[in-house]
Amino acid sequence: MIRRLNALLLTLLLAVSSVAVADNPKVVMETSLGNFTIELFAVKATKSTKNFLKYVDDGYYDGLLFHRVIPNFMAQAGGFEPGLVRKQTRGAIENEANNGLKNTRGTLAMARTGDPHSATAQFFINVNDNPYLDFKSESRSGWGYAVFGQVIEGMDVVDKIVTSPTGNRGSFQNVPKEDIVILKASRLPE
Repeated sequence: MIRRLNALLLTLLLAVSSVAVADNPKVVMETSLGNFTIELFAVKATKSTKNFLKYVDDGYYDGLLFHRVIPNFMAQAGGFEPGLVRKQTRGAIENEANNGLKNTRGTLAMARTGDPHSATAQFFINVNDNPYLDFKSESRSGWGYAVFGQVIEGMDVVDKIVTSPTGNRGSFQNVPKEDIVILKASRLPE
């Protein structure tokens, strides 16, 4: 009886762990400098993941630029077409930075304005550990930036993106001198 119960418990634990892995969707970003794959943290960052996947599924990111890149910090995309033309977004989402995830190298986080709950479609990839971007408190200055994914393949491409020569364009700073375009963002089959 105890053996059967232990076997049943083990089967249940294996099933639960495989469900957790299956709940983490993956997205491939094809860029003009190469491809990278992202795993999204669907359980810990539910709202950010659903928001990002809706934009991916709608083809929103296709043709957008990496418009801000800073070596040893991050690469940002998701808001501008070539010519730095702002692309229309849906409404802002709630900041989930209090999910326990940290802004470490290779993680994706939601970009936002000074309002902690203003993130829409823009995201950035940390190319360094950036603990000062982590959640500290539910105050305007303490919210931090919500991590919702991790580059699991192609970090060398992200490193190539972030070390591209940059300059200023109008009021924009740290803009790659040659456009770095997201050719296509697509969800991998689960």
